[in-house]
Amino acid sequence: MKCPYCGYDESKVIDSRPTDEGERIRRRRECLKCGKRFTTYEVIETVPIIVIKKDKSRESFDRNKLLNGLLRACEKRPVSIDTLERVVDEIEGSLQNSLDREVPSSLIGKYAMEKLKTIDEVAYVRFASVYREFKDIATFKEELDRMMKARRD
Repeated sequence: MKCPYCGYDESKVIDSRPTDEGERIRRRRECLKCGKRFTTYEVIETVPIIVIKKDKSRESFDRNKLLNGLLRACEKRPVSIDTLERVVDEIEGSLQNSLDREVPSSLIGKYAMEKLKTIDEVAYVRFASVYREFKDIATFKEELDRMMKARRD
């Protein structure tokens, strides 16, 4: 950290504590050259995730939208809201950790389907029917056949 008094690049941290809101860290530093003390604040930088929809339009990632989709798929199923919130957290974490700031909606849907497949197969099929836009009963049956084959293997 550069000293605001002499411009030297090296300092040591004397004290470190969270601010009242807990969203920033306040650090007291001491310059290793001139010995003067100064305060810095550390803030987590969040870069918004932009979702590229099927029609090529763009919008900010909305975790509530994803959670609502999962809730609809899990309606009347034995899946807790805590489980679904954890799934949304994991998906959002994966998106934040990727280097891409713009992600296709299909990737988010793919992540959600992977998670649902391990949690509840009925919810998975419900979600897949909307996500993959099943056109008829034959498409639905193909997905069920794939699931049954995967279960046997």
